[in-house]
Amino acid sequence: MRSDARSNRQRILEAAAEVLAVPGDTSLKSIARRAGVGQGTLYRHFPTRESLVLEVYWEDVEALVDAVPGLLAALCPSLALRAWLERLLTLGRYEPEFADALAGMAAGVPTEQCRQACRPLLDALTALVDANEKAGTIAPGTTADDVLLLLGPLWRVGAQETRPARSGRLLDVLLRGLCPSDATSAAPVPEGARHRA
Repeated sequence: MRSDARSNRQRILEAAAEVLAVPGDTSLKSIARRAGVGQGTLYRHFPTRESLVLEVYWEDVEALVDAVPGLLAALCPSLALRAWLERLLTLGRYEPEFADALAGMAAGVPTEQCRQACRPLLDALTALVDANEKAGTIAPGTTADDVLLLLGPLWRVGAQETRPARSGRLLDVLLRGLCPSDATSAAPVPEGARHRA
């Protein structure tokens, strides 16, 4: 990538982080204007809103990805999945643009660039789903895409910060559906393991 293209990309990411951090106009047009580039330049780097938003939250995605081995080492597969989904839901509760990007990607037909931006997160969730499939604690044929699609409504509930307990209860319901043969899937995650990675 040429130096001017790299510079434009960085400016777009910085502008997007600033725009997404405050309520108001978070359109791609607004982001392009803040970055000082044309919309065509923005779309050349980020053809979809989802791909841009996922890139803005890359550090959060990386933390989620890095957490998987530690959770699988510390917990049984179903509790590891629950603990990880709790972290993902918490991130989406505080960063609704991130939740919207993931929900939009799961519900629609994502572009290749969008899937590439989400690939590490999908791979991490796939590792958790596969561990549960191997343990016989998840409905056969479940995919990471299925789980992301099912999480969409929970992010809407989680956005109401006064009702975080309701989001947790609904996560339990979701996990009972995903892991119907596993009695531990809705059990509370041990406190020491929640943030261990």
